[in-house]
Amino acid sequence: MDVWHSIRNVLVPVRREGYPFIAVFLVAAILLGFVADWLFWIGLILTAWCVYFFRDPERVTPIDEDLVISPADGRVSAVTRVVPPAELELGAAPMLRISVFMNVFDCHVNRAPLAGSIDRIVYSKGSFLNAELDKASTENERNGMVITTTRGEIGVVQIAGLVARRILCFAEEGDRLETGGRFGLIRFGSRLDVFLPEGARPRVAIGQTAIAGETVIAEFNSPKGPVVTRRD
Repeated sequence: MDVWHSIRNVLVPVRREGYPFIAVFLVAAILLGFVADWLFWIGLILTAWCVYFFRDPERVTPIDEDLVISPADGRVSAVTRVVPPAELELGAAPMLRISVFMNVFDCHVNRAPLAGSIDRIVYSKGSFLNAELDKASTENERNGMVITTTRGEIGVVQIAGLVARRILCFAEEGDRLETGGRFGLIRFGSRLDVFLPEGARPRVAIGQTAIAGETVIAEFNSPKGPVVTRRD
């Protein structure tokens, strides 16, 4: 039983949105196998990667109205104050923006950074620039949500990247999301921006690895100053 329990802990559920892609990769691997054995193994490795890409692990989310949780797995690529995209209708004053960049090996299931009701969802067509570029916030294809929380309105933007060509949003206007609740998915490689109102202080630094639904990226009502970091 201990061995079976260990195996179950390693196995991670896969999002159903990934089933068609996994099937295509597997069929391609089998067909390539008729050409050459080594092509079959390459196809099988790519199939395994596809399964890994669409994984949807459980997360343990801190529940606290003052804590803002990462909406994505990946690397914190920006912590700055900027004017939010106009389509969010969050005003012209700069807001704290924390960006998390997801590469093709990160889990791409997106989660709500704070609990609240979705007021607006706005999809904007655009380019497919490198999602790490600062101008990707306003020029890339993206899907923005405005969530009303106990700390005011926040913006959450799914941004397509160089490889990403499909943004999925499971939520709808009027839905209520709990902190850490799943709301979307991006295929393949992308970025999430979170725009926070006054009173939010960042709790991550550029280059830090964030885990969706678990990592605290900002905090409200805290007397603490900016995060001090060290690289080893």
